[in-house]
Amino acid sequence: MGRIAALLYGIVAYLVFFASFLYAIGFIGNWVVPQSVDVGGAASPFGTALLINVLLLGLFAAQHNIMARPAFKAVWTKIVPEPVERSTYVLFASLLLFLLFWQWRPMTDEIWNVQGAAIAPLLTGLSLAGWGLVLASTVLINHFDLFGLRQVYLHFTKQEYVPSGFTTPLFYRLVRHPLLLGFMIAFWATAVMTVGHLVFAAVTTVWMLFSIQLEERDLVAFHGQAYKDYQKSVRMIIPLPKKGPAPESTAPAPAASEPPASAPSAPEPIVAAPSAPEPTVAAPSAPEPTAPEPPGDIAEQSGGGEAADPADSGDPEPSSRDA
Repeated sequence: MGRIAALLYGIVAYLVFFASFLYAIGFIGNWVVPQSVDVGGAASPFGTALLINVLLLGLFAAQHNIMARPAFKAVWTKIVPEPVERSTYVLFASLLLFLLFWQWRPMTDEIWNVQGAAIAPLLTGLSLAGWGLVLASTVLINHFDLFGLRQVYLHFTKQEYVPSGFTTPLFYRLVRHPLLLGFMIAFWATAVMTVGHLVFAAVTTVWMLFSIQLEERDLVAFHGQAYKDYQKSVRMIIPLPKKGPAPESTAPAPAASEPPASAPSAPEPIVAAPSAPEPTVAAPSAPEPTAPEPPGDIAEQSGGGEAADPADSGDPEPSSRDA
């Protein structure tokens, strides 16, 4: 794929994503859009609607979990050019979202309805705040890298792609996965909770909690002790205090679920001070035999990283950075 074609492809993939993101806000909140979680869509018996909706959510979840794994990417990038791999992931996810919006079956029996109560506008505001947290979290970890635009732009300008570093800015010092926390708030904060809305919120929440385990396993495998220290000091989802301060934002890390490989810096040369010459002793005319000295140990310098232990599951809440 040529550089211009890759750039255009990345831009189109990003625009499709952004359209799906905006539609998702209206879909969950039953605002503006013609078909939402409770409005429009084909009428179906309860069992049929439940099966179709769960399958749609499962298809979206499977695409995310499979295409985000390093083992899949290693094979996938032999087919798809590496500069557009992230854009392809984003495009597939966005198209599956539109499929879900199109084929969703409303299930309108109410679990609760507090419309007209004083708490209703507070729930609406909380849901919108959740969407704002999602968007803000992507900006904090490099929004354009997360959605593939940075990769295609650097490819277009013939610059080498260097993954963004692992940082813990703002919300990431309170919870490891503020992006997913934002989604959960947006999905659950509603004045009217129908069966269909409950299915959407419950299935996606369970999936996010499961996905966090996979993602954190990959992060620990790459970062080793640095990420384990982060797990010990910052909770996954619920912003409650843990023992120990949050780690400084200095450890190298992956951007948007793609662990970067950072080359170890070369050690500085060590200059040894010259030792004073030893006095020479004249050899005796009849030297006595001497036993050979044992060889000394040879110290070897290694530039390798720390060993990666499996990630602790942390608390029952979900964990880190999203996608």
